[in-house]
Amino acid sequence: MTIAVAGAGSIGVAFALVFARAGREVRCWDPVPQSLDRAERDLADRLARLDSHGLLAEPADDIAARVSFCPKLDDAVRAATLVQECAPERLELKRALFAELAGITGPDVVLASSSSAIRPSVIAEELPAADRILVGHPGNPPYLIPVIEVVPSPVTSARMVEQASETYSAAGLHPVVLGREVEGFVFNRLQGALLREAYCLLRDGVASVEDIDTVVRSGLGRRWAVIGPFETVDLNTRGGIAAHAEKMGPAYARMGAERGQHDPWTPDLVAKAEAERRALLPLENWDARVRWRDEQLMALSAFEQAQGSHRVPAGDDNVSASPSDFRNP
Repeated sequence: MTIAVAGAGSIGVAFALVFARAGREVRCWDPVPQSLDRAERDLADRLARLDSHGLLAEPADDIAARVSFCPKLDDAVRAATLVQECAPERLELKRALFAELAGITGPDVVLASSSSAIRPSVIAEELPAADRILVGHPGNPPYLIPVIEVVPSPVTSARMVEQASETYSAAGLHPVVLGREVEGFVFNRLQGALLREAYCLLRDGVASVEDIDTVVRSGLGRRWAVIGPFETVDLNTRGGIAAHAEKMGPAYARMGAERGQHDPWTPDLVAKAEAERRALLPLENWDARVRWRDEQLMALSAFEQAQGSHRVPAGDDNVSASPSDFRNP
Protein backbone atom coordinates (compact mmCIF):
# COMPACT_ATOMS: atom_id res chain seq x y z
CA MET A 1 0.00 0.00 0.00
CA THR A 2 1.15 3.49 -0.86
CA ILE A 3 1.05 6.69 1.16
CA ALA A 4 1.03 10.09 -0.53
CA VAL A 5 2.53 13.14 1.17
CA ALA A 6 1.32 16.46 -0.22
CA GLY A 7 3.89 19.06 0.74
CA ALA A 8 7.64 18.43 0.96
CA GLY A 9 8.53 20.80 3.79
CA SER A 10 9.94 19.72 7.13
CA ILE A 11 6.82 17.93 8.37
CA GLY A 12 6.23 16.34 4.98
CA VAL A 13 9.72 14.84 5.00
CA ALA A 14 9.16 13.68 8.56
CA PHE A 15 5.96 11.85 7.61
CA ALA A 16 7.67 10.31 4.56
CA LEU A 17 10.35 8.97 6.90
CA VAL A 18 7.79 7.56 9.35
CA PHE A 19 5.89 5.65 6.70
CA ALA A 20 8.97 4.50 4.77
CA ARG A 21 10.63 3.27 7.95
CA ALA A 22 7.50 1.18 8.53
CA GLY A 23 7.90 -0.45 5.12
CA ARG A 24 5.38 1.60 3.14
CA GLU A 25 5.95 3.03 -0.31
CA VAL A 26 5.72 6.82 -0.14
CA ARG A 27 5.20 9.35 -2.91
CA CYS A 28 6.00 12.90 -1.91
CA TRP A 29 4.73 15.88 -3.93
CA ASP A 30 5.38 19.59 -3.76
CA PRO A 31 4.42 22.32 -6.25
CA VAL A 32 7.93 23.83 -6.05
CA PRO A 33 10.55 21.65 -7.81
CA GLN A 34 13.39 23.00 -5.66
CA SER A 35 11.51 21.84 -2.57
CA LEU A 36 11.61 18.26 -3.83
CA ASP A 37 15.39 18.41 -4.25
CA ARG A 38 15.78 19.83 -0.75
CA ALA A 39 13.40 17.25 0.68
CA GLU A 40 15.41 14.38 -0.78
CA ARG A 41 18.58 15.73 0.84
CA ASP A 42 16.75 16.36 4.11
CA LEU A 43 15.40 12.81 4.17
CA ALA A 44 18.89 11.37 3.68
CA ASP A 45 20.28 13.57 6.45
CA ARG A 46 17.58 12.60 8.97
CA LEU A 47 17.98 8.91 8.17
CA ALA A 48 21.74 9.16 8.63
CA ARG A 49 21.30 10.76 12.04
CA LEU A 50 18.76 8.15 13.13
CA ASP A 51 21.13 5.43 11.95
CA SER A 52 23.99 6.93 13.97
CA HIS A 53 21.87 6.47 17.09
CA GLY A 54 20.92 2.90 16.23
CA LEU A 55 17.28 3.81 15.58
CA LEU A 56 16.89 2.12 12.20
CA ALA A 57 16.09 -1.57 11.78
CA GLU A 58 17.52 -1.67 8.25
CA PRO A 59 20.00 0.30 6.12
CA ALA A 60 19.09 3.94 5.60
CA ASP A 61 19.41 3.59 1.84
CA ASP A 62 16.77 0.85 1.80
CA ILE A 63 14.33 3.11 3.61
CA ALA A 64 15.10 6.10 1.39
CA ALA A 65 14.52 3.93 -1.70
CA ARG A 66 10.86 3.59 -0.71
CA VAL A 67 10.33 7.34 -1.06
CA SER A 68 9.84 8.86 -4.48
CA PHE A 69 9.49 12.57 -5.19
CA CYS A 70 6.80 13.54 -7.68
CA PRO A 71 6.42 16.90 -9.45
CA LYS A 72 2.80 16.03 -10.36
CA LEU A 73 0.12 15.59 -7.71
CA ASP A 74 -1.76 13.04 -9.85
CA ASP A 75 1.30 10.79 -9.87
CA ALA A 76 1.80 11.12 -6.12
CA VAL A 77 -1.73 10.10 -5.14
CA ARG A 78 -2.09 7.25 -7.64
CA ALA A 79 -2.77 4.02 -5.68
CA ALA A 80 -2.52 5.85 -2.35
CA THR A 81 -4.69 4.66 0.54
CA LEU A 82 -4.02 7.79 2.59
CA VAL A 83 -2.93 11.29 1.57
CA GLN A 84 -1.14 13.24 4.30
CA GLU A 85 -1.45 16.95 3.51
CA CYS A 86 1.53 18.93 4.79
CA ALA A 87 0.99 22.35 3.22
CA PRO A 88 1.64 25.62 5.11
CA GLU A 89 -0.84 26.54 7.86
CA ARG A 90 -3.04 28.74 5.65
CA LEU A 91 -6.71 27.87 5.39
CA GLU A 92 -7.27 29.03 1.81
CA LEU A 93 -4.26 27.05 0.60
CA LYS A 94 -5.35 23.89 2.38
CA ARG A 95 -8.94 24.17 1.13
CA ALA A 96 -7.75 24.58 -2.46
CA LEU A 97 -5.48 21.56 -2.13
CA PHE A 98 -8.20 19.38 -0.60
CA ALA A 99 -10.62 20.44 -3.32
CA GLU A 100 -8.10 19.19 -5.88
CA LEU A 101 -7.45 16.00 -3.93
CA ALA A 102 -11.19 15.31 -3.74
CA GLY A 103 -11.32 15.18 -7.51
CA ILE A 104 -8.33 12.92 -8.13
CA THR A 105 -8.68 10.32 -5.36
CA GLY A 106 -11.18 7.52 -4.94
CA PRO A 107 -13.88 7.16 -2.28
CA ASP A 108 -11.74 4.83 -0.15
CA VAL A 109 -8.79 7.21 0.24
CA VAL A 110 -8.34 9.04 3.55
CA LEU A 111 -7.53 12.74 3.15
CA ALA A 112 -5.64 13.80 6.29
CA SER A 113 -4.40 17.28 7.14
CA SER A 114 -1.34 17.87 9.31
CA SER A 115 -2.84 21.16 10.52
CA SER A 116 -1.73 22.22 13.99
CA ALA A 117 -4.91 24.07 14.90
CA ILE A 118 -7.47 24.39 12.08
CA ARG A 119 -10.61 22.32 12.67
CA PRO A 120 -11.28 19.75 9.93
CA SER A 121 -14.87 20.98 9.42
CA VAL A 122 -13.47 24.39 8.42
CA ILE A 123 -11.12 22.76 5.92
CA ALA A 124 -13.81 20.44 4.55
CA GLU A 125 -16.74 22.87 4.42
CA GLU A 126 -18.78 22.33 1.23
CA LEU A 127 -16.07 20.15 -0.34
CA PRO A 128 -17.32 17.02 -2.13
CA ALA A 129 -15.05 14.70 -0.15
CA ALA A 130 -15.91 16.16 3.26
CA ASP A 131 -16.69 12.69 4.62
CA ARG A 132 -13.10 11.60 3.88
CA ILE A 133 -11.35 14.62 5.41
CA LEU A 134 -9.90 14.58 8.91
CA VAL A 135 -6.88 15.98 10.74
CA GLY A 136 -3.89 13.80 11.54
CA HIS A 137 -1.86 16.16 13.73
CA PRO A 138 1.53 14.76 14.73
CA GLY A 139 4.00 15.53 17.44
CA ASN A 140 6.99 17.13 15.76
CA PRO A 141 9.08 15.35 14.61
CA PRO A 142 6.81 12.31 14.36
CA TYR A 143 9.70 9.88 13.88
CA LEU A 144 10.80 10.75 17.44
CA ILE A 145 7.49 11.84 19.05
CA PRO A 146 5.10 9.09 17.97
CA VAL A 147 1.73 10.48 19.11
CA ILE A 148 -0.76 11.60 16.46
CA GLU A 149 -4.16 13.21 17.01
CA VAL A 150 -6.89 11.89 14.71
CA VAL A 151 -9.55 14.59 14.56
CA PRO A 152 -12.73 13.93 12.58
CA SER A 153 -15.24 16.60 11.65
CA PRO A 154 -18.92 15.95 12.38
CA VAL A 155 -19.31 14.57 8.84
CA THR A 156 -16.14 12.46 8.65
CA SER A 157 -17.13 8.84 8.22
CA ALA A 158 -16.27 6.38 10.99
CA ARG A 159 -14.67 4.16 8.36
CA MET A 160 -12.18 6.88 7.44
CA VAL A 161 -11.30 7.45 11.11
CA GLU A 162 -10.71 3.74 11.60
CA GLN A 163 -8.68 3.43 8.41
CA ALA A 164 -6.50 6.40 9.32
CA SER A 165 -5.93 5.10 12.86
CA GLU A 166 -4.96 1.69 11.57
CA THR A 167 -2.54 3.20 9.05
CA TYR A 168 -0.88 5.37 11.69
CA SER A 169 -0.64 2.48 14.16
CA ALA A 170 0.98 0.28 11.54
CA ALA A 171 3.58 3.02 11.03
CA GLY A 172 4.50 3.00 14.73
CA LEU A 173 2.48 6.05 15.75
CA HIS A 174 0.05 6.15 18.68
CA PRO A 175 -3.26 7.57 17.39
CA VAL A 176 -5.50 9.46 19.80
CA VAL A 177 -9.00 9.89 18.35
CA LEU A 178 -10.66 13.05 19.65
CA GLY A 179 -14.29 12.89 20.73
CA ARG A 180 -15.02 16.22 19.05
CA GLU A 181 -13.10 18.86 17.15
CA VAL A 182 -11.72 21.95 18.89
CA GLU A 183 -9.24 24.50 17.59
CA GLY A 184 -5.71 23.47 18.52
CA PHE A 185 -6.85 19.93 19.41
CA VAL A 186 -5.30 18.43 22.57
CA PHE A 187 -1.57 18.78 21.91
CA ASN A 188 -1.51 22.53 21.29
CA ARG A 189 -4.17 23.33 23.87
CA LEU A 190 -2.05 21.69 26.56
CA GLN A 191 1.10 23.30 25.20
CA GLY A 192 -0.70 26.63 24.90
CA ALA A 193 -1.87 26.55 28.53
CA LEU A 194 1.70 26.14 29.70
CA LEU A 195 3.00 28.80 27.31
CA ARG A 196 0.37 31.31 28.42
CA GLU A 197 1.39 30.92 32.05
CA ALA A 198 5.10 30.95 31.13
CA TYR A 199 4.68 34.30 29.36
CA CYS A 200 2.74 35.67 32.34
CA LEU A 201 5.45 34.59 34.79
CA LEU A 202 8.07 36.24 32.58
CA ARG A 203 5.98 39.41 32.23
CA ASP A 204 5.37 39.63 35.98
CA GLY A 205 9.06 39.30 36.83
CA VAL A 206 8.59 36.00 38.64
CA ALA A 207 11.23 34.09 36.66
CA SER A 208 13.43 34.40 33.58
CA VAL A 209 13.04 32.47 30.33
CA GLU A 210 15.85 30.14 31.33
CA ASP A 211 14.49 29.65 34.85
CA ILE A 212 11.07 28.70 33.49
CA ASP A 213 12.62 26.32 30.96
CA THR A 214 14.67 24.76 33.77
CA VAL A 215 11.56 24.10 35.88
CA VAL A 216 9.92 22.36 32.91
CA ARG A 217 13.04 20.61 31.62
CA SER A 218 14.32 19.32 34.96
CA GLY A 219 10.98 19.09 36.76
CA LEU A 220 7.65 18.85 34.97
CA GLY A 221 9.06 17.57 31.69
CA ARG A 222 11.10 14.93 33.44
CA ARG A 223 7.98 13.46 35.01
CA TRP A 224 5.96 13.93 31.86
CA ALA A 225 8.47 11.83 29.93
CA VAL A 226 7.10 8.92 31.97
CA ILE A 227 3.52 9.82 32.97
CA GLY A 228 0.94 12.45 32.01
CA PRO A 229 -0.64 15.19 34.13
CA PHE A 230 -3.57 13.14 35.44
CA GLU A 231 -1.39 10.21 36.44
CA THR A 232 1.14 12.62 37.96
CA VAL A 233 -1.36 14.04 40.45
CA ASP A 234 -2.92 10.62 40.99
CA LEU A 235 0.45 9.25 42.12
CA ASN A 236 1.53 12.38 43.98
CA THR A 237 -1.16 12.05 46.66
CA ARG A 238 -2.00 8.95 48.67
CA GLY A 239 -5.66 8.28 47.99
CA GLY A 240 -5.25 9.20 44.34
CA ILE A 241 -6.63 11.93 42.14
CA ALA A 242 -9.72 12.59 44.26
CA ALA A 243 -7.57 13.23 47.32
CA HIS A 244 -5.33 15.53 45.28
CA ALA A 245 -8.34 17.54 44.03
CA GLU A 246 -9.64 17.94 47.58
CA LYS A 247 -6.29 19.18 48.87
CA MET A 248 -5.05 21.24 45.93
CA GLY A 249 -8.22 22.18 44.01
CA PRO A 250 -8.81 25.45 45.90
CA ALA A 251 -5.22 26.60 45.30
CA TYR A 252 -5.44 25.86 41.59
CA ALA A 253 -8.77 27.68 41.44
CA ARG A 254 -7.16 30.76 43.01
CA MET A 255 -4.27 30.58 40.52
CA GLY A 256 -6.74 30.41 37.64
CA ALA A 257 -8.79 33.29 39.00
CA GLU A 258 -5.62 35.38 39.18
CA ARG A 259 -5.37 34.95 35.38
CA GLY A 260 -9.06 35.67 34.78
CA GLN A 261 -9.91 31.98 34.29
CA HIS A 262 -12.87 30.27 35.89
CA ASP A 263 -12.75 26.56 35.17
CA PRO A 264 -13.37 24.95 38.56
CA TRP A 265 -12.83 21.27 39.21
CA THR A 266 -16.45 20.54 40.01
CA PRO A 267 -17.38 17.42 42.03
CA ASP A 268 -18.82 15.81 38.89
CA LEU A 269 -15.66 16.53 36.90
CA VAL A 270 -13.39 15.18 39.64
CA ALA A 271 -15.59 12.10 39.90
CA LYS A 272 -15.22 11.50 36.16
CA ALA A 273 -11.42 11.80 36.36
CA GLU A 274 -11.37 9.57 39.45
CA ALA A 275 -13.48 6.89 37.74
CA GLU A 276 -11.23 6.83 34.68
CA ARG A 277 -8.06 6.67 36.76
CA ARG A 278 -9.40 3.89 38.99
CA ALA A 279 -10.37 1.90 35.90
CA LEU A 280 -6.73 2.22 34.81
CA LEU A 281 -5.19 1.79 38.26
CA PRO A 282 -7.12 0.33 41.21
CA LEU A 283 -6.05 1.92 44.49
CA GLU A 284 -4.70 -1.40 45.74
CA ASN A 285 -2.05 -1.15 42.99
CA TRP A 286 -1.17 2.49 43.79
CA ASP A 287 2.02 1.76 45.77
CA ALA A 288 3.35 -0.54 43.08
CA ARG A 289 2.73 2.10 40.40
CA VAL A 290 4.52 4.76 42.47
CA ARG A 291 7.52 2.42 42.69
CA TRP A 292 7.30 1.87 38.92
CA ARG A 293 7.33 5.64 38.32
CA ASP A 294 10.38 6.04 40.52
CA GLU A 295 12.16 3.19 38.74
CA GLN A 296 11.51 4.84 35.39
CA LEU A 297 12.95 8.13 36.61
CA MET A 298 15.94 6.31 38.11
CA ALA A 299 16.57 4.61 34.76
CA LEU A 300 16.41 7.99 33.02
CA SER A 301 18.86 9.50 35.52
CA ALA A 302 21.24 6.55 35.17
CA PHE A 303 21.12 6.79 31.38
CA GLU A 304 21.93 10.49 31.44
CA GLN A 305 24.82 9.96 33.82
CA ALA A 306 26.18 7.19 31.60
CA GLN A 307 25.96 9.52 28.59
CA GLY A 308 27.79 12.31 30.40
CA SER A 309 24.90 14.79 30.41
CA HIS A 310 26.06 18.39 30.07
CA ARG A 311 24.67 21.81 29.28
CA VAL A 312 24.60 23.00 25.69
CA PRO A 313 25.01 26.76 25.11
CA ALA A 314 21.79 28.34 23.86
CA GLY A 315 21.68 28.40 20.07
CA ASP A 316 24.67 26.06 19.64
CA ASP A 317 23.55 23.30 17.29
CA ASN A 318 27.00 21.93 16.53
CA VAL A 319 27.84 20.11 19.73
CA SER A 320 27.14 16.58 20.78
CA ALA A 321 24.37 16.39 23.36
CA SER A 322 22.76 13.91 25.66
CA PRO A 323 19.03 13.19 25.32
CA SER A 324 18.19 15.66 28.09
CA ASP A 325 19.86 18.42 26.10
CA PHE A 326 17.53 18.28 23.10
CA ARG A 327 15.58 21.31 24.28
CA ASN A 328 14.43 23.15 21.19
CA PRO A 329 10.68 22.88 20.48
